[in-house]
Amino acid sequence: MSQTTTYRDDVTLNAFELKLKESGHYPLKAGRFNVLEANVGYRCNLRCTHCYVEASPERTEEMSPDIIDRILDVLRENPPLTTVDITGGAPELNPHYGYFVKSAAGMGKKVMVRSNLAIFAEPGMEDIPEFLAENRVKIIASMPCVTEEGVDKQRGRGTYRKIIPVLKRLNALGYGKEGTSLELDLVFNPGGPALAPERQMLERVYKDKLAEMHGIVFNHLIALPNQPGGRLRKSMSDEEIQAYEKELEDKFNPDALENVMCRHIINISYDGRLYDCECAQMAGLQVRQDISTLENFDYERLAGREIVTMPYCFICTAGAGTTCLPAGASKAGGSCRGG
Repeated sequence: MSQTTTYRDDVTLNAFELKLKESGHYPLKAGRFNVLEANVGYRCNLRCTHCYVEASPERTEEMSPDIIDRILDVLRENPPLTTVDITGGAPELNPHYGYFVKSAAGMGKKVMVRSNLAIFAEPGMEDIPEFLAENRVKIIASMPCVTEEGVDKQRGRGTYRKIIPVLKRLNALGYGKEGTSLELDLVFNPGGPALAPERQMLERVYKDKLAEMHGIVFNHLIALPNQPGGRLRKSMSDEEIQAYEKELEDKFNPDALENVMCRHIINISYDGRLYDCECAQMAGLQVRQDISTLENFDYERLAGREIVTMPYCFICTAGAGTTCLPAGASKAGGSCRGG
C-alpha cells in the first residue's frame, strides 16, 4: 500500500488519500467531536498476539497525574466533550486510574473504559468492578472468542478461566442487564490477519453461547478486524502483510467514512500529545495543527481539522467499516481495541 501520486506540486497523496480523492472525500475532516480518548499507559498484564500497541508487563510508559489533571481541565472547559474513553495497555495498571475515572464521572461526563477483564483477577484489582458500577462506567471488554481455546490462543494460557468469573461478577452487579444502565460491550477480533464476520450474526452467536455455557449476558458485540501493525505484523511474513493490506485496500467502502472514529474523537497519549486516533498515536503521527499537545488544546480549531491519513486507515473502511461502536449508538468513536 505504498503507492503515491502527485496531484499538485505541493501535495503527494498516499494510497488511502487516493481512494478518498477518487470517491470525492478528500481531504477527510473531523466534525464537532464529543469524545476525548486517553491512553493512560502501555503497561499490561497480558501480551496478546494481535496487539498493535505491543502492550506488555515490561512497558513503563504511564500517564502522570499532572497530565490527567490537564485533561480534566479540558473536559471542564469544553462542554461539547461529553464522553471520556480511557484505554491502555491495561488502563487499570495506572496508579491514578481511579482518580481519573471518579473525577470525570463526577463532573457528569460519560466514562467508558477498555478492559481485558483478566486484570480483575490480579492482586489489588479485586474491588474495581464495584468501583466502576458505583460510578456508572461503561465497560468495553475484549472477548475474542467464546471458547477457552480461542481466547487463550490470542491472550495467553489461563485467560479464559479468569475472565468468565469476572463476567459473572459484572452481571451480578447489573452490568449487561436491561434496565440497569450499566453497559457491558464485548469486542471480537480474528485470530490473525483477517476481516471480522458480519457483526449482527456474530453477536447472536456470542449471546446464545455465553448464555448457554455460563449464564452470561452483555449488551452489544463490537466486531473488529486486526490492525496490521505492532505484534501481529512482526509475526507475519512480507507476503502475508502484502496480501492482508491488499485485501483491506480492495474492500475500501466510501460509505464507511461517515462514522470512522477519527472524525468524532480526539486521542491523547500518555505524554499529553494529540492524535486523530490511537492508530495514529502508534504511528507517531500527531494532529496537523500547531495545537498538538494538551497545553495548547483548542476545541474550535480541532473541530473541523484535516485528519492525518495513511494506508493503515484502510482498516476502518474495509467492508462495513470500523466505528468501534455497537449498533444503534451515536457517533462516539473510540479505540479499535477491547483492552
